[in-house]
Amino acid sequence: MQTASTFARISMLAVGIAGVLAATDANAAAFQLAEKSAKGLGRAFAGSGSAEGDASIIAANPAGMRQLDGRVVQGDLSAISFKAEFEGSGRKPTGAPQTGGDGGDAGMIAPVPAAYFHMPVGEKAHFGVSLTAPFGFKTDYDAGWVGRYSGLKTDLKAIDLGFAMSYDVNPYVSFGASVFVEHLTIELSNNIDFGTALAQSRVPGFAPGSADGKLTVEGDNNAVGWTVGGLFSLDENTHIGLSYRSKVEHKITGGDATFDVPPNAAAVLAVAQPGRFTDTSGRATVTLPASATLSVTHNINDRWTVMGDVTRTAWSTAFDQVTIDYASAQPDSVLDFGYRDTTFVSLGTDFKLSDTITLRGGVALDQTPTTDAHRDVRVPDTSRKWLSVGLGWNPSENVEYNFGYTHLLTSDPNVFVSPTTNNQGNSLTGKYKVRGDVLAASMQYKF
Repeated sequence: MQTASTFARISMLAVGIAGVLAATDANAAAFQLAEKSAKGLGRAFAGSGSAEGDASIIAANPAGMRQLDGRVVQGDLSAISFKAEFEGSGRKPTGAPQTGGDGGDAGMIAPVPAAYFHMPVGEKAHFGVSLTAPFGFKTDYDAGWVGRYSGLKTDLKAIDLGFAMSYDVNPYVSFGASVFVEHLTIELSNNIDFGTALAQSRVPGFAPGSADGKLTVEGDNNAVGWTVGGLFSLDENTHIGLSYRSKVEHKITGGDATFDVPPNAAAVLAVAQPGRFTDTSGRATVTLPASATLSVTHNINDRWTVMGDVTRTAWSTAFDQVTIDYASAQPDSVLDFGYRDTTFVSLGTDFKLSDTITLRGGVALDQTPTTDAHRDVRVPDTSRKWLSVGLGWNPSENVEYNFGYTHLLTSDPNVFVSPTTNNQGNSLTGKYKVRGDVLAASMQYKF
């Protein structure tokens, strides 16, 4: 029998964690979320670190708090609608067609809240607090679908609580910094093809797909990061913002892995591989990437304002390798990701229709960090184009409401999961129909 050698080549927990770390979002590169502001959404987030009057600048570029007037409270809520529908087929290790459906719509409709507070400190300093969700994603496939061994559910959330300070050197130059605490939670699941592994070990009564198990992994961690920035005004009408957000290392030390093993397979595994495929804890370091942004805003006249942003995100260094250390007899795993650095470019404009109504619009190009060689069922990601519109309403000097909408134009990304990549001998070939829309609203109050 080859039971020991066969299972030595299988690391089901590694397969699951690899998937969640590579999970993607429909609205920014990989699982990075840009949705921090309804006003910003209306112009495709152009001017995120240089435009006036939007309290989300506290998180984007703390030096930009000079652009806020007095004490400000702002709340934003975005609703992300993301569709991911698979079209394709799979193969068992024997070469026979894989059983199962297409998984349904694995996407979701998810709320993304944000909140901000700003107050001046003396004549030249500013203090701000922000609550944002810079990373997040969720997919959930139907049970028994054709790609079930690669992924069932993926849920990742990161929430930041930040505290910012800035100082105005003069009316044209400001510098700022913030420190934030980031809470990361991960939950994922996928099926395990114990039938294939046992059949390859010549255990009687087993065949590919005859003994499906399930793995569920959960973990969370708190970590600290920082943002620094500068705002430079050439004159009263032209503002240039530069900001840098640090990478954040999450050292997950108390993650939980729960294995659901069929009774007939459990009896064999207990003898052939004692200590494996049992509920256990584990540790891994998950690094969320650093990013740098150049933002420009120019007031053409009393009615027209134009903005532009360029953001570079360092995915390649954050997702080079991740080592998973299991507390059980499960072998450690080194996961290699093929992520590349990405660029986000946006252009937007504000048009002041009247003293109380402002219209907005914007376009953007958003590059994905994935490639055809490094895309699977948990990464149905593709580069996309943004088309954004927005509306602002100021019923009084102290109150402002904003609404924004973005439609994402995407191609249909290809997905190929090879038997070697899957580590269970199952393969998957197909493409995804990916669609995304975002709707946001906010209220700002000055006092």
